[in-house]
Amino acid sequence: MKAALYRSTGAAGEVLRVEEVGRPEPGPGQVRVKVELSGINPTDWKSRSGATPRPIDGFQIPHHDGAGVIDAVGEGVGQARIGERVWVWLAAGSRWGTAAQWTVVPARQAVPLPGNVPAELAVSLGVPAMTAHRCLFADGPVAGQHVLVAGGAGAVGHFAIELAKHAGASVAATVSGPEKAALARQAGADLVVNYREAGAVDQLSEFAPRMDRIIELALGANLDLDLALSGPQTVIVDYAAEPADPVLPVRSCMTANVTLRFVLLYGVPAAAMDLAVADISAALAAGALTALPVTRFGLDQIAEAQEAVRAGAVGKVVVVP
Repeated sequence: MKAALYRSTGAAGEVLRVEEVGRPEPGPGQVRVKVELSGINPTDWKSRSGATPRPIDGFQIPHHDGAGVIDAVGEGVGQARIGERVWVWLAAGSRWGTAAQWTVVPARQAVPLPGNVPAELAVSLGVPAMTAHRCLFADGPVAGQHVLVAGGAGAVGHFAIELAKHAGASVAATVSGPEKAALARQAGADLVVNYREAGAVDQLSEFAPRMDRIIELALGANLDLDLALSGPQTVIVDYAAEPADPVLPVRSCMTANVTLRFVLLYGVPAAAMDLAVADISAALAAGALTALPVTRFGLDQIAEAQEAVRAGAVGKVVVVP
């Protein structure tokens, strides 16, 4: 099969190659998926670049997320799964990421899709939707609560808005400009605020004097705003470590009696991951989740595709194997 891969970390154009490799066979408890679309997340280019290095087993095919069809199953997996349309999560936990014509994953990491869900939505779930779910629900239900989503036009932010609305929350989102504001509104945010404009805190305070959940991707830059909207029941949940580590204002955090939580999907307990899959599947079936705008690249454009994500492309960047 054709696969994009790297054998050492470094710059995209220097280490990524498209090669012919043997098509993988599913082992016990695994399924093989013929990949229709491979989704790229920041974690993918960071691992390839060496910013967040992982061990390489001879070679690494990148990308955790994908959409496709199961065409073979390993021992212990029912034959009835062959032919299922699925979305795939954390595929690059082995060498067989989704930037290839086929991937193999444990059966639980290939999730059946309702028939009407397009591949463009399916490929966007995985890391973004499961991260959003953990951020929202690690501290209990959000029905009837007020949720603030920073970066409401990003992939995690998009699904955080939609999952929170589906769960019965009132949702505000912050963005950096009009194009992103439109995306956050399309996702269902009740209030969208440009955090760069004067009066952003006042607008958010009118919406909710105290937020119950704040889903954060730039804690260092946004902590003052977050604390202005926090109180004893507020949980600020951070899922990204950019642009720089914050200097923690301990007294202000104490005064607010705020709770800080940090989320990295790789360390989330298995039971919580399975709950995320179940809840995301239910939201899909209910029609509560939508796709972001998609930019497609061919497999031979893998370096350009990853660089587009690194540069902050709006929407979802996918590779077509």
